[in-house]
Amino acid sequence: MTYKTFTTSLAGAAPPAGINPILTALWYDGNDNWEQAHTIAQSKEGTKAYDRLHAYLHRKEGDEWNAGYWYRRAGAPVFKGSLQAEWEELVRENL
Repeated sequence: MTYKTFTTSLAGAAPPAGINPILTALWYDGNDNWEQAHTIAQSKEGTKAYDRLHAYLHRKEGDEWNAGYWYRRAGAPVFKGSLQAEWEELVRENL
């Protein structure tokens, strides 16, 4: 799957079959379903990739303190760009 294919899939009714759970969460987030994306992020707390997703979601929510906690747990620096740029980076990393 390419980035373009993934972003095109956002117009569909459901995430593409067979994608990894983090991409599924990003698909839900891309469709304004933060709660479903957050549920996926919480499903494997303690796993760096899921903690990194969790950080992004709390940053998007506007909870900078909680986002910082999850960035630290993921061993990742706090993202300094836009939310859209962070979403794109996460999608590309998980394709």
